[in-house]
Amino acid sequence: MVDQAPPEFGATADPAPAPSALARTATGLRPVINATGVLLHGSLGRAPLSAAARAAVDLAAGTTDLELDLGTGRRDRRGRTMLAALAAAVPAAADVHVVNTNAAGLTLAAAALASRREIVISRGELAETPDGLRLPELLGAAGARLREVGTTNRTTLGDYADAISPRTGFVLRVHPTSYRVVGFADRPAVGGLAALCADFAVPLVGDCGSGLLWPEPLLIGEPDATSWLDRGVSLVLASGDKLLGGPECGLLLGRTDLVERIRRHPMARAMQAGKLALAALEATLRQGDSPVRQALRVHPDRLTVRAETLAAWLRRAGIAASAVSSRAVVDDGPAPARGERGCRCGHTTAAADLPSAAVALDAVVAVALRHGEPPVLGRVEQGCCLLDLRTVPADLDPVLAAAVLAAATAAGATTAADPPTAPTAVTAVPRSGAASDPPFLDASPPAARPGSATSDPGTAYPGRTYPGRTAHLPGTAPPGGVAVPPASSSLSGTSIHDEATMEPAAPALAPEQSHCATTRVDIPWGDLYRPTRPRPADGRPPDAAENAGAADTGAPETIRSLTIPHGSIPGRAS
Repeated sequence: MVDQAPPEFGATADPAPAPSALARTATGLRPVINATGVLLHGSLGRAPLSAAARAAVDLAAGTTDLELDLGTGRRDRRGRTMLAALAAAVPAAADVHVVNTNAAGLTLAAAALASRREIVISRGELAETPDGLRLPELLGAAGARLREVGTTNRTTLGDYADAISPRTGFVLRVHPTSYRVVGFADRPAVGGLAALCADFAVPLVGDCGSGLLWPEPLLIGEPDATSWLDRGVSLVLASGDKLLGGPECGLLLGRTDLVERIRRHPMARAMQAGKLALAALEATLRQGDSPVRQALRVHPDRLTVRAETLAAWLRRAGIAASAVSSRAVVDDGPAPARGERGCRCGHTTAAADLPSAAVALDAVVAVALRHGEPPVLGRVEQGCCLLDLRTVPADLDPVLAAAVLAAATAAGATTAADPPTAPTAVTAVPRSGAASDPPFLDASPPAARPGSATSDPGTAYPGRTYPGRTAHLPGTAPPGGVAVPPASSSLSGTSIHDEATMEPAAPALAPEQSHCATTRVDIPWGDLYRPTRPRPADGRPPDAAENAGAADTGAPETIRSLTIPHGSIPGRAS
């Protein structure tokens, strides 16, 4: 599997620009660290833009030749270079068009191709979005009439054939992104439905939902635009801010005659994409990579090394923390009802469940993390606050460490009277009889090491600036100091995942734990705590110990395994 993650902690292969002081006063938006394990979190703006896309947005914010041909001095097609990049990215599409959202694209297609006509659709695909928008209402507002076929759980080709008539504008196929119908359920394959529509000379419009333009090996079963077009779909709709990793927009790809009718419809002007979105989309397409793609393809073992290093530093700071295996997902589901904490998470396919690694903290710090600067959003499971690192860029690990330290201090979840703020070295501490185990962070406070540097408020880290203290983790350089060498990425003999299958390796569990899918990684306390520093007992919060101010000589050598049963779905935000 290709590993797209930065090779070292603090590496800035694709840094995000630091929010300027002007931006903080000009907008109420706040930068948030997404540690939920949900790659495309709707409440957090879905896909983060790549460095190239952000640079393109900055360029497009000024005066540009958006609709002007500088060679002739005449008006030209809006976003022509972006459309050329999109057409090159999806050669299977004869023509392409872009609107401001995917919902706008579907509305425009209904208005242009099926106004005062019928749209044939399966009852099992009449969905509602998390913000309450219902598909029948959207299509009805465009002037189309719905012809529902089949049942909620089963629809056949015969159902479609019986419903198609001279009044049919097109047949609509929708891929559900936030729910699944399982059990006694069936619907025709896309290729079979496309052949049926071709026999009746009726267009087949498909909303693939995920925004994939090409097949993704990690998401088997997730539809993509190229595959649908190759199977005969006349017009494919996709979102730009999902798995493509671009800005919020709607993509329309398919037959030239259909795209041209849509482009010339009077409503097309009202739904056109803005110049900033066009610039970001073009940069995303030309670059061919994005933070979403990197987060999707990073190897779990790399995440494990980061989680172990971060957890070790936090424990050295007096915070009960440990590295645990986790499960991340691609997309979040419907928002929680009023009074319900967190957010529920939906899966499109079983392959959307991705092995990951997280730092487990006491759940008491969840609220403090969310109210911190910067805010950190994790998820609460089994009484623990989990910070899933698959959705956290590696260069943000120092910022995340500082945020956890501040939140734990505010929540009273640390016993460190003078918590360290700048660990400056990494030493390999082998376990007895396990020389090939990954090294752990030996993070003594600055006073314990001559020449260690502390961080100042507003310290700039690679590509980002946040106020407050920032912890120095491997791969980052403290002001005036030398970069801390990264922890080894070798996990030979201790990996919690199987490299061949990307699935969690079967750990040695107690009989009562054998049904669990996630286990806490056992890490020695003794090698990470100096004899003079109090240490928490058995993974409990330090303040929960009966005598937190004294050394706990009776603490076990390792942390007990934290078990998360099957069915604990990531995505419940803290």
